[in-house]
Amino acid sequence: MTTTPLRDANTGLSRAFVDELARAGVTDACVAPGSRSTPLALALARDERIRVHVYLDERSAAFFALGSARMSGRPAAVLTTSGTAVSNLHPAVLEAHHGRVPLLLCTADRPPELRDTGAGQTVDQHGLFGSAVRWESDPGPPEDRADAGEHWRSVAARAVAHALGPPAGPVHVNLPFREPLVPTGAELVPAPGRSDGRPWIDVVPPQRQPDDATVERFSAEVRATPRGVLLAGWGAGVSPTTATRFATAAGWPILADPISGLRTGDHAVSAYDALLRVESVVASRRPDLGVRVGAPPTSKAATRWFGPDVAHRAVRQWMIDPDGAWLDPNRSAEASFACDAEPLLGAVADFLGPAPLSSEWLDEWMDSEARARHALDDLLDGWADPFEGRVARDLVAGLRAGANLAVASSMPVRDVESFAAPRDGLRMLANRGVNGIDGFTSTVLGAAAMADGPTVALLGDLCFLHDTNGLLGVASRGIDATLVVVDNDGGGIFSFLPQAAEGEHFEMLFGTPHGIDLAAVASAHRVPCVTIEKANALLPAVDDAIGAGGVRMVLVRTDRAENVARHREAWAAVAAAVG
Repeated sequence: MTTTPLRDANTGLSRAFVDELARAGVTDACVAPGSRSTPLALALARDERIRVHVYLDERSAAFFALGSARMSGRPAAVLTTSGTAVSNLHPAVLEAHHGRVPLLLCTADRPPELRDTGAGQTVDQHGLFGSAVRWESDPGPPEDRADAGEHWRSVAARAVAHALGPPAGPVHVNLPFREPLVPTGAELVPAPGRSDGRPWIDVVPPQRQPDDATVERFSAEVRATPRGVLLAGWGAGVSPTTATRFATAAGWPILADPISGLRTGDHAVSAYDALLRVESVVASRRPDLGVRVGAPPTSKAATRWFGPDVAHRAVRQWMIDPDGAWLDPNRSAEASFACDAEPLLGAVADFLGPAPLSSEWLDEWMDSEARARHALDDLLDGWADPFEGRVARDLVAGLRAGANLAVASSMPVRDVESFAAPRDGLRMLANRGVNGIDGFTSTVLGAAAMADGPTVALLGDLCFLHDTNGLLGVASRGIDATLVVVDNDGGGIFSFLPQAAEGEHFEMLFGTPHGIDLAAVASAHRVPCVTIEKANALLPAVDDAIGAGGVRMVLVRTDRAENVARHREAWAAVAAAVG
C-alpha cells in the first residue's frame, strides 16, 4: 500500500504571502531570529525583490522597519517568532500608529491546539496591540485546501492596503505555523498569483480634494483676516512652494517647526520660540486666525500663545488634516478640514490672487524675525565652546542640499526648533508620533538604508544609550549614517522643568548621570568616533564622516547647567533685540 505524501503548505503559502508583499511594493523586511517564524523567514530570504535586514533585538528590528517606511513612504515588514518577541514590537507600533507610518507586523505563533496549554513561548497574541493597529488578521495555520492560495494572498494584499491607509499605520498579521517548520521536500501547496503580476487586490487610494464650497469659504475667511498666521508642525502634508504661495497671497507669516519641512522662504519666522517668550510680542502679535497644518509645534511657548489668554479666549484656529485627526491639545480649534492641505492651500492662493500691496502685520513679524535672528546668531557665534543650540543651528544650516537630518526627541528637536534658521533642500525626520527616544538609532539606520542623499542624526546621550542594540552588526550592513551625539551626562531636558527645583533627589531621579564613555560604546560596535572640542569643528567633522562612509559618530560633550544658562541668555538677547 502506498500513501500520497502530504504537500508542503508552510513553504508554499509563505512564498505566496511574500510574493504578494513584493507585488504590492514592499522592498524591505527586518527579521529577528527565531524558530516558529522559519517558513516566512526562508520565504523572505529567497525572494530577491525584498532586502532582508536581520536584527537580534525585535525592538530595534521594528524601529529599523519604521525608519525605512518613514523615509520611503512604502510599508516595511518586520518578522518575529512567538511569545515575548512580539511584545517587543509595541513601542514602534505606537510610534507608527500616532506618526502615521505604514508598518507590517508579521508575527509567528503556535497553532491553536498549543495555545493556553502551557506550551513554551506561547502567549495570546491576538489583539496584543489593541487599537494601535489599522487592521489585524490571523489566517490560521497553512493548510492544503483548494482556496488556501487565495486566502493567504488576499491577507497579504489587504495588509499592505490597510498599512498605506488612509490613514497610514501599522497592521498586524499573526501567522501560526505547525511543525515541520523547514521545507519537507514535498510538492508545495499551489498558490498562484495574478498572471499579469498585479497584487491580488489592486487598491485605488481615495481622493481627498477640497470641494469648491470649502475653497470659497476658506478664501473668504483668509481675505477678511489680515492678522493671521500659518502654523506648521510635523506631517504638514504641503510643499514649501504651496505654503509660501498661500502665505504670500494672505500676507501672513509662516511659523513652522523645521520638521514640518516648511521653514523656508521669505515668510518664515524661525525665531518664534524665543519671540513668544517676550511679553510685548505675545501681547501685540496675537493673531485673529491661525491656519494649522500638521501637528502642533514642539514649542510650549507657541502652544501657550495659541491657547487661552488671561480672558480665557483662545486664538481662532482652523485645522487641515487629510485623515481628520484631532490634533488639538488646547481644545480650541473651531473648524477642521479633512482634505489634503496641498490642493486646498494652493486653490486658496489662486482664489485670493496677487499678494497684498502692503501688510503691516507681516512687516512687523519679519522685522522681529530679522532682529531676533541677528541677536541669536551673534550670541551663538561668540561662544567658542560647543553649545547645544548652536550644534542644532549649525547642522541644519551646514548640511549639503539633498541631505537628510533625523532629529531625536527631548532636547535635540527643541533646539532645532528654537535655533535653526530657514533653509531649503534638507529633509528632516523625527519620531514625533509619541515623542519617545526609544529606537531612534534603529530608525535612523532604517531611513539611511532607503535614503538617496547623506543621512545625519542629532541625538542626546540617553537616546543613544537607549538603543545601542540598534548598532549590533552595523559595521557590516552597508549603511551610511553619521550620528551627532550630544553628551551632557544625563537627561538635559529635566533641567528646564520644574523638577529641577528638587535639589535633593533631582540628579538621582531626573538628571540620571550615566558616567559612560560613549566613544567606547561606539568602538565596541566598530563605529568610528571623533570628539570635537570647539563649536567650529562640528561641520568639518560631520563632512569628514559623511565622506568616509559607513556608520560613524561625532561626539559633542556639553554641561547641563551651562546649557540651561546659555538658553536663557539667548532668550534674553532676543527680548533685548525686539524691545
